[in-house]
Amino acid sequence: MIPENVIQAEIYKWYNNNFCLKSHDPQCIIFSVPNGGTRNIKEALLLKATGVVAGVSDLIIVRLNEIIFVEVKTEIGKQSDKQKQFQQTVETLGFKYLLVRSLEDFKSQIL
Repeated sequence: MIPENVIQAEIYKWYNNNFCLKSHDPQCIIFSVPNGGTRNIKEALLLKATGVVAGVSDLIIVRLNEIIFVEVKTEIGKQSDKQKQFQQTVETLGFKYLLVRSLEDFKSQIL
């Protein structure tokens, strides 16, 4: 099984190279939100105080008049309750939220 971070890197590279280079018109933006990992209590409190939100999607895409939130999971991965809550909020606000499990899955949903 391909690890989640490898899938995310494939998605980032493909999307960035096809839509986000300076030569693209309009140039899109794709970026990750480093929200996971192990943190000590001091660092965790600082991150929370500066706006880190539990459940935020792994990638955010900004393109002409559109923002897309992308959550990357393995073929058997499941969203946490916080991720489901974030998805619901995003969709209630009228934005697109994609749950993808591979580069091909991402391509089929984004194009």
